[in-house]
Amino acid sequence: MKRTPLHPAHQALGARLVDFAGWEMPMQYTSILEEHRAVREAAGLFDVSHMGDLVVRGAGAEDGLRGLLTNDIKGLPEGKGIYGHLLDERGRIIDDTMTFHVLPGTYLHIPNAATTSRVEQWIRGHVQAEVADVTERVAAMALQGPKAAAILQRLTDHDVGKLKRMHGAFMVLRADAEERAFLPDVLGPDAPADGVQAYVTRSGYTGEDGFEVLVDASASIPVWNAILEAGREDGIRPCGLGARDLLRLEMGFLLSGTDFDGRQTILQTGPSWALKWEHDFIGKEALLAQRETSYSRLVGLELMERGIPRHGHVVQYNGRDVGAVTSGTISPILGKGIALAYVDAEHSAQGQELDVVIRGRPVRAKVVKAPFIGKR
Repeated sequence: MKRTPLHPAHQALGARLVDFAGWEMPMQYTSILEEHRAVREAAGLFDVSHMGDLVVRGAGAEDGLRGLLTNDIKGLPEGKGIYGHLLDERGRIIDDTMTFHVLPGTYLHIPNAATTSRVEQWIRGHVQAEVADVTERVAAMALQGPKAAAILQRLTDHDVGKLKRMHGAFMVLRADAEERAFLPDVLGPDAPADGVQAYVTRSGYTGEDGFEVLVDASASIPVWNAILEAGREDGIRPCGLGARDLLRLEMGFLLSGTDFDGRQTILQTGPSWALKWEHDFIGKEALLAQRETSYSRLVGLELMERGIPRHGHVVQYNGRDVGAVTSGTISPILGKGIALAYVDAEHSAQGQELDVVIRGRPVRAKVVKAPFIGKR
């Protein structure tokens, strides 16, 4: 398994480590519920260095990425980011990604861990621009929670409050690290005289306010420790994949490889706002054709009885199979089971009552609109 630059920090904190998409990653440090609560009430810090980091730059970068992404990157202001899907010629999802316009003509494209290699090759094959995979040279940390901004502000003179949602900026962070520059040959300006250069985006996958902090791999542990120390009195906790999965599911966010696996299209998964029909992109013609047919849709399900929905559980209507669960759990906020599931179009309307078959027993559920816990 691959290891992120923060692996020694996880070992020192006693994390339970697991294999995730070929990376040895922390599942939890204490308990998943404690870490979940920290993010919802204070702050949590995640290692997300396993996510891909592809730098695409040059004269053809904008037009090339525009021809691949379902969301439209045309005219994206410097510092702004977007979420979108990459599709194959048949409209099937290759991956869902984030793309930030970090410098003039330079984009940071962030695929999921398991798809980074395929996405890199896909971009190289369709974009006339320089493409650099810097995943192993970068460490990425997600600082998430209602106290995240106050914690980050203690480490920088940059006005964190002015950084808007889905925007990024270069910042200098106060941390005791020998390596101070964040990839100056690839992205950023010259190394700062004092502090660690980071690229910070106001983004995340928990539904809370938060930031994703990218630094040179060699400076990762000092920055990780500095963030934990800055948030110590606020109740910050290091958090693992277990809490991350629970948090993202409460918001109805997709998990690559689980909620889509190469067979589905964005028409099935959503979100609709990430699909802009006004520009041409690979897979558009297939989507236009699919739009005229009936197809299964990914919906939110809220259980009306006790039970824990899990991946693969059958969804029924009047005893007839109409779909299957992709992600499911018990929401600590709601105190009830929630799930994402593909169901036939005729049974996908909000309020539709269905059954989730759990251990051979049908458990009543209804279709609801995500996020399950309300917009945060």
